[in-house]
Amino acid sequence: MDNKTVKEESANEKSLNFIQQIIEEDLQNNVNDGRVHTRFPPEPNGYLHIGHAKAICLNFSLAQQYQGKCNLRFDDTNPVKEDTEYVDSIMEDIKWLGFEWEGEPHYTSDYFDQLYDWAVQLIKDGKAYVDDQTAEQIAEQKGSPTVPGTESPFRNRSVEENLDLFARMKNGEYKDGEKVLRAKIDMASPNMHMRDPLMYRILHANHHRTGDKWCIYPMYDYAHGESDYIEGITHSICTLEFEVHRPLYEWFIDNITDTEYRPKQREFARLNLSYTVMSKRKLLELVTDGHVNGWDDPRMPTVSGLRRRGYTPAAIRNFADTIGVAKRNNVIDVSLLEFCVREDLNKTATRVMGVLDPVKLVITNYAEGEEELLTIDNNPEDENAGTREIPFSRELYIERNDFMEDAPKKFFRMTPGREVRLKAAYIVMCEKAVYDADGNITEIHCTYDPKSKSGSGTEESKRKVKGTLHWVSAKHAAKAEVRVYDRLFNDEAPDGHKDKDFKDFINPDSLEILKDCYVEPCLKDAKAEDHFQFTRLGYFSVDKDTNADQLIFNRTVSLKDSWAKAQKKK
Repeated sequence: MDNKTVKEESANEKSLNFIQQIIEEDLQNNVNDGRVHTRFPPEPNGYLHIGHAKAICLNFSLAQQYQGKCNLRFDDTNPVKEDTEYVDSIMEDIKWLGFEWEGEPHYTSDYFDQLYDWAVQLIKDGKAYVDDQTAEQIAEQKGSPTVPGTESPFRNRSVEENLDLFARMKNGEYKDGEKVLRAKIDMASPNMHMRDPLMYRILHANHHRTGDKWCIYPMYDYAHGESDYIEGITHSICTLEFEVHRPLYEWFIDNITDTEYRPKQREFARLNLSYTVMSKRKLLELVTDGHVNGWDDPRMPTVSGLRRRGYTPAAIRNFADTIGVAKRNNVIDVSLLEFCVREDLNKTATRVMGVLDPVKLVITNYAEGEEELLTIDNNPEDENAGTREIPFSRELYIERNDFMEDAPKKFFRMTPGREVRLKAAYIVMCEKAVYDADGNITEIHCTYDPKSKSGSGTEESKRKVKGTLHWVSAKHAAKAEVRVYDRLFNDEAPDGHKDKDFKDFINPDSLEILKDCYVEPCLKDAKAEDHFQFTRLGYFSVDKDTNADQLIFNRTVSLKDSWAKAQKKK
């Protein structure tokens, strides 16, 4: 299929976003020989979050749509903050999301020699110089958007002196911060990024790939465009904050290369999500300060955290597609992300029964020692999901809040003198509750109608009652720990308050651990990341901490969005 066919089909499917429009115009004009080659260039200084997932979906999907290529390139230019742990986690997250990069992973460190040689060439061309000033002095001389900057006293050093100093910087003769290499552009430019930006700084630190070979490292603005050029990238898709960097991106390429080929940088609005923070620095702070249990804590907006919580790759990809590609920054309500995972899990998750706050239900007219197997659908949304058998016996567990002694008229659950149906089982009539000396309910007694068995075809089985309760057999149920997660922050914009720290808005009720829960016996063999819908309770996933002695579930999301309603009441 050629690019023209792809274009026609995509246009017929739905309207194109502005990035796709740019690409299709380039294809029509045979820019860069009609190639589409994108890249995803994360810094290996933290775990990926949902904002990165949007960028991943965009870059890899564009390559797929236009039969192009997408590179994974690690922007590893700051050894102080980088680690192979982050490299490994990033690769794992991309694969989990369902994407494959072109060839082997790339690293900016692969190009350190070439970047150095190009920097030397800029010095020879009189377009770069070594500056001895401190970072504070350089910043002070930058001026403001309306006030021109002041030239460095070292700006007009001779080419020979600059070459000598830069070589000595490379050879480790100077301390961190003692000298920098700057591009010589325009200190009066209205674009602050063009006012003699830094190209290299001195960092005596061990690099996770190059070891101690280098003690000078290129700045992002210099390395980014040149790395794109080396890799043959055609469309360098960045988030909107890099729009003002684009002239510098193009200046470096124009002053180093003389080929017709040029990578093109274009920007889209980054993902801002309500009730969370998207800064890796702030996410790292949450981890190091112990507010969460690691980068993959299910309350974190990291890809690994969402995965552990029970989110699916399909849900995240659908979320990225739903919010689309915008030119202006806006805030997406986190409830949309939750909607996407509900929609996906509703189609795919097996329905099971679990009781989180159990109280024993005794069916007094069911023979002691007797038990039977009942048949229940695995997923009514999927006709191919099949059925399973669940054990039924005289003693069951039901939810404690499914019983009320003196219930109002609209309470359609269990109360003395009222009938309810036990899901996939029988209609029962509550008789009484048994209390201990402290007034706590220890048992609820009821009787059942033997002819009301679900699916039996009898008239009694077709009888309508207003309440249906989930349950598990006390004799057969598996004990489990359930971790009920809520939003980590109780403010819509936790980092949007100038006078308060974002951690002031941490939700103290973001995690509730329930130790004495019971689930169907079929879940004893469930594996980490298996997904289930607990009837009437929500969607749950098996946590990685699960072992032979301890079954642990994380609540992914409730069945319905109750957060907005609860907040409105508050």
